[in-house]
Amino acid sequence: MRAQHLVAFAGVGVAAVGAAAGIRFVLAHQAAIARRRIGKPLGELSIDADRVWRRSLGGEPIELLVLGDSLAAGLGAETRKQTLGGRLAKGMARRIGWPVHLRTAAVVGSESPDLAAQLTGLPEDYAPHVAVIVVGGNDVTHRIPVTVSTQHLRDAILHLRRRGTEVVVGTCPDLGALRPVPQPLRRLVSSMSRRLAEAQTETALAAGARPVDLRRAVGPMFFDDPDAMFSMDRFHPSPLGYRRTAEALLPTACHAAETALSSRRRSVG
Repeated sequence: MRAQHLVAFAGVGVAAVGAAAGIRFVLAHQAAIARRRIGKPLGELSIDADRVWRRSLGGEPIELLVLGDSLAAGLGAETRKQTLGGRLAKGMARRIGWPVHLRTAAVVGSESPDLAAQLTGLPEDYAPHVAVIVVGGNDVTHRIPVTVSTQHLRDAILHLRRRGTEVVVGTCPDLGALRPVPQPLRRLVSSMSRRLAEAQTETALAAGARPVDLRRAVGPMFFDDPDAMFSMDRFHPSPLGYRRTAEALLPTACHAAETALSSRRRSVG
């Protein structure tokens, strides 16, 4: 997510609470405060974690694709094994007993409409066993309508399903955990992110994907221990934050991989 776009919440706040010019000024002021507090100490480039994880296990690697925003890209991790993709690939290899080839198409700052470009950038014959999509935070900060966000998510899921890929969707985290965002702005973005997450869950299920509710699975940890769960910008996850997020996604991702492997074995047989 890009902290500088928090100022966009002001307009949303006015619409949401039906307030007058005074409330508009308050929310705009609070968004500016949050933007100054967060800054961009991490830059906009995440660590490249793409490789075959646990190659020593032997056999043809499971293909794992990660799509989405800065959380999916791993901004805030200090080493490649601490990124979301690295943790998922390593954990999946350990649980299933197969090497995992990670490909990260996620881009820092992306919104749901950017998923199409991430998919277009992949080789035409690339058909991963599992794709994990984590997106939504920037949709909230940039005021993208929920219907637009979910339509792009649906299109991405269907594109992958046509390739025979099992899809896991990590729904929008609760932005109410962002302490640099003052109240009442924080309550507003919490409500907005919760609404998007619920819509993403419905969309994922309808399109044949497997949703994981990150707000419920790891949200309380970010609320209860923000110093440990957030990185130095207090906006993106820390290595521990990525570890807990990966742990929430991993069981579903492993089940998806096993389903994909079984399906492709049947098709070959």
